[in-house]
Amino acid sequence: MNKYGMNLFVWTMTMEEDLSDTFSFLKASGFDFVEIPINNADDTARWKRIGQQCASLGLGVQTCTICGPEYSLISPDAAVRRAGIDFLKRVVDCSAAAGSKILMGPTFAGFKTFAGRAATAQEWDWSVTAMREVAEHAQTQDVTLAIESLNRFEIYLLTCADDVFRYIEAVNHPNCRAAFDTFHANIEEKSLGAAIRTLAPYLVHVQISENDRSTPGQGHINFDDVFAALDEVGYDGPVAIEAFGPNPPELAAATHIFRPMFPSPEQLAVDGLTFLKSERHKERKSLTV
Repeated sequence: MNKYGMNLFVWTMTMEEDLSDTFSFLKASGFDFVEIPINNADDTARWKRIGQQCASLGLGVQTCTICGPEYSLISPDAAVRRAGIDFLKRVVDCSAAAGSKILMGPTFAGFKTFAGRAATAQEWDWSVTAMREVAEHAQTQDVTLAIESLNRFEIYLLTCADDVFRYIEAVNHPNCRAAFDTFHANIEEKSLGAAIRTLAPYLVHVQISENDRSTPGQGHINFDDVFAALDEVGYDGPVAIEAFGPNPPELAAATHIFRPMFPSPEQLAVDGLTFLKSERHKERKSLTV
């Protein structure tokens, strides 16, 4: 049975705010877990406190992160690649401290770090080798890395399901698995359902995000295709809503979201969860007729 979560990016990028009321609201609204961004990985005790706060409410925790250019696993500078490996290992430790079993994100390369060309075989090998080392560490912490491809405007090493599948096969480690994000797939895939079927052997996390990053179900993404494919492959793992708004401003600048597309993050969360549950029920029902 799927568990439903809410990514906290519509409220925070740094987790430095007091989110007590937000955690309580999400639990009362019916969410099973929160998806917490970890950008500062220098204080595991802090993340343990946040995890305990969520646990006291009965909320599970999953984590996500990105690697900036200073941590890119495909940098030609070996020192940068080593810094990226060390950063990701610290994020794994923080994830474990928070009680997260899944760390997802485009951790394989630098976010918005481009070379003006396609990825090279050398860059692929650098990333695969580095990720295998991170996965080995993640295994010691009982954390699974969920690799998320991004669209071509945000990254260039892995941009589609076929790329992620080949990458996971190359890393060849049980703690390196796949995530699927409907926003990026809507840009890059010929078929959302086919992409899910490609990733099915390794799929451990799904992010539901509308084409304009607003409330799921209120845009043009073919969610019938998404949920039918999830049912077809028997996916029963976590499903999280990810959306972005004009706040926090540093995240709005990074994602180019400058106009409000929902009344409030709280309304988005409630409407999005209602949509997710109705769609999952509808698809399950259709399979039993």
